Amino acid sequence: MMRCKTLILLAIPALACFPLIAKANTINLGTAGDFAVLAGSTVTNTGSSVINGGSVGVSPGTAITGFPPGTVASPYTTHSNDAVAIQAQKDLTAAYNTAAGLAPTQTLTGLDLGGMTLTPGVYFFSSSASLTGTLTLNDQNNPNAQFVFQIGSTLTTATSSTVTTINGGSKPGSSVFWQVGSSATLGTSTAFEGHILANTSITLDTGANIIGGSALARNGAVTLDGNNITNSVSSVPQPSTIMLFLFGGALLGLPTIGKRVRGFCPTKKLA
Repeated sequence: MMRCKTLILLAIPALACFPLIAKANTINLGTAGDFAVLAGSTVTNTGSSVINGGSVGVSPGTAITGFPPGTVASPYTTHSNDAVAIQAQKDLTAAYNTAAGLAPTQTLTGLDLGGMTLTPGVYFFSSSASLTGTLTLNDQNNPNAQFVFQIGSTLTTATSSTVTTINGGSKPGSSVFWQVGSSATLGTSTAFEGHILANTSITLDTGANIIGGSALARNGAVTLDGNNITNSVSSVPQPSTIMLFLFGGALLGLPTIGKRVRGFCPTKKLA
C-alpha cells in the first residue's frame, strides 16, 4: 500500500503540468478575469452603466467615480488599489505580454475590420485598427477557438459597429482578446465582443456595450457613459482523463501501467 501511495503522489504533479504544456498559447487572464473593468489611473462613469460578471477596479490609482448611478451586479464589487486590484494588474500585464508575443496568423495593417469574416487566429496591425460596420468571428464549432488582435497603437470603432460570433458556444467573446498598444475607443452604440487589453486607456462612448468580455487598461483610465459590460471568461479545456493517466505513467517510466498498478495496489481487503 505504501508503494501505491508513492505512485499516486508522484503522478499528481506530473499530471498537473500537462494542461500548461498543451495550452501554452492560450491567454490566461488570471485574477484580471474577475474584473469587467480594470484601470491603471481612474475609472470614471457617467449615467446608468451596468457592470455584470466581474468587478470594477483600479491600481495603482485609487479613484472610482460614478458608482452610483452606475451599478456593479452582486457578488462583484469595486476594488480601489487594494491587494485584489494590485494582483489583477500584475495578471493583466502577463496576459498582455502573452498576447503581444504570439506569432501572427495574418497581417491586416491598413485594413478596416468591417465586413470581414475571420476564423480563429492571431491578427496583426502594425499601427492603428478600425472597425466600421460588422466584424464576424467564425468559431467553426471549435470549443477551443481563440481570436487575438495585436494592435500597435489605437483601436477605434465607428458608431453602431458590431463584433459578432457565429458557430460558437454559449459564451461569445470570452476567448477574443484585443491587445492594444495605446488606447481603445468604442464608438456610440457599438456592440462589441471580447477582452480589451489596453496599454493606456479605454473609452466607451454613449451606449457602447461589451458582451462576453471586459475593459482592462494597464496604465490609464477607463471612461464609461451609459454602457453595459458583461464579462464571461471560459475555462481552459482539460485533457481527457485517459490522456492524463497515460501521460503521468509515461513520465514515471511505467509502460505497463496495468500490471504495475495491480502489483502495487492489491484490491483484497486487509485482515
